[in-house]
Amino acid sequence: MVFMGDRATLLETGRFVQTRSDEDADTADAETEARHRRAADGGDAESMSVLGALLLRRGDLDGAEPYLRGATAEGDRAAANNLGVLLHQRGYADEAAGWWRIAAVAGSAAAAHALGRHYRERGDEPAAEYWLRQSAEQGHALGAYALADLLEHRSDVGAERWLRAAAEQGHREAAYRLARLLDGRTDDETAGDGPGDIAVAESPEAEGATDEAEPWYRQAAARGHRRAALHLGAILEKRGELKEAGRWYLTSAKDGEAKAACALGFLLRDAGDEESAAVWWLRAAQDGDGNAANALGALHAARGEQQTAERWYRAAMSAGDVNGAYNLGLLCAAQNRTAQAEQWYRRAAYSGHREAANALAILLLQAGDATGAEPWFSKAAEAGSVDAAFNLGILYAGRDDDRTALKWYERAAAAGHTDAALQVGIALLRDGEEQAAERHLRCAAGGGSAEAAFRLATVLDARQPPPGPPALGEPMGEKTECEEWYERAAQQGHRRAQVRVGMLAAARGDLEAAARWYGEAAEAGSRNGAFNLGLLLAREGREREAALWWSRAAHAGHGRAALRLALLAARHGELSEGQRWCARAVELGPAEVAERAARLREALHQELTA
Repeated sequence: MVFMGDRATLLETGRFVQTRSDEDADTADAETEARHRRAADGGDAESMSVLGALLLRRGDLDGAEPYLRGATAEGDRAAANNLGVLLHQRGYADEAAGWWRIAAVAGSAAAAHALGRHYRERGDEPAAEYWLRQSAEQGHALGAYALADLLEHRSDVGAERWLRAAAEQGHREAAYRLARLLDGRTDDETAGDGPGDIAVAESPEAEGATDEAEPWYRQAAARGHRRAALHLGAILEKRGELKEAGRWYLTSAKDGEAKAACALGFLLRDAGDEESAAVWWLRAAQDGDGNAANALGALHAARGEQQTAERWYRAAMSAGDVNGAYNLGLLCAAQNRTAQAEQWYRRAAYSGHREAANALAILLLQAGDATGAEPWFSKAAEAGSVDAAFNLGILYAGRDDDRTALKWYERAAAAGHTDAALQVGIALLRDGEEQAAERHLRCAAGGGSAEAAFRLATVLDARQPPPGPPALGEPMGEKTECEEWYERAAQQGHRRAQVRVGMLAAARGDLEAAARWYGEAAEAGSRNGAFNLGLLLAREGREREAALWWSRAAHAGHGRAALRLALLAARHGELSEGQRWCARAVELGPAEVAERAARLREALHQELTA
């Protein structure tokens, strides 16, 4: 039974310097004890109480008892409390409670706390609450903490008040538990995406709670609470104060907190120090942290050390981290060990790992088992996997069930999936809902989708009046928003966007930019880019170079390019070559081109047979 307070001494914290030698201190203590013993033997009640407490702390129960009983007989309440402690240590709990009651009634907050603890151990919560409240209301930190613990066990909102009261008096555990309470989470260390992750507030409301909790974490951490140091480090890391976060992680890790060692490893890895990160991950993994074992597995996998990686993933799984099974599945899949990959994915998926369920569904779909894949996609999507929701959309679209596909695309898009937002935008455009489509296309384009940027630009382009030819000497106009989106798509290698950017640049009179974009599109395989580049070169009188690009376009199936080559050959008197390109143009079309090419071919035939 605790009868004083936190056992940590000021000397152990390093905050104070011991000015006396141990020998001097022992001499002084011996003199104090001898003085009190003489007074106690002479009948002084206060000295009997002090001497009894001194002997009790030393563990001399036989020596302490007569002095404590003597002081208690004289009405000393501190002696009555300590006599209760002595009897409790000897196993006489009921007799101890009797002396605590006497001391508590006399006003001893420590005795009221001890009596409240006694009744709680006996299961008498009403009596426990009464005496703990007596102790707490007298300002006893341990009493306030014990009362808060009792109230929190009953989910009583009054727990916070007493945790705060104890914490304000420096109670380390109370400060930590108050911080956890303010953080709005239970003391569940698996609150993140995977086992061992430390959850940090995301919403503005939660961030406010974290701000209120931080000073209490800091107080507890400063007093040596390793989990408080861990959570304080997580808060600071989230805020971007990485140096201080690292210090608290290090403090916690050195005190034996495996999760802090793991978090410190990730901090070091992100700073580019993989070797030091591995040291802390190893320490955490050896202490049973599955997240650290997974990190070591990933580190060795990246180095090509597959066997070592597999060993650490298995260690993570043994530590209860379901990510270990999922990572084993990924490892086997990368090595084309499909059967083993399916086995590990299933194991993780059955344990509720949503990404494993999605990966398992993809594996089944690739094997042609769409029926087996669908329920796993559904399970993963319902559990919150954005990729699974998108994949369900693809699955239903493949069955021509556009309505159900759109539902899943919309769900994935709402969670920020870029490709899903693109598919929603395309579907809405198809249904004529241009405004709604534009909103989704903007989301997808902002997320980096070149196709979305191109389609958004097309929507905006269609709203603009066609530009007239630039007047002589007129400066080039500013780029419109649609051109900026075309250009963004073009910079990502979108060939149709590159052609369109070239056309807009040519319309502004910027022929150098137009030629550059046409050239990029043509080199990437765009027949329209090759044809338009040929037109630009022909206008500059560079017919030989133009013919090369038209030839490339014609061979890729561009009818107008074939017609241009036929006209060029006819103009140079190469009638047979012209007929050949005419035949190609007739074959490729479109109708207008085919008609012109047919007439030209007939004229060339007559010229040859004349």
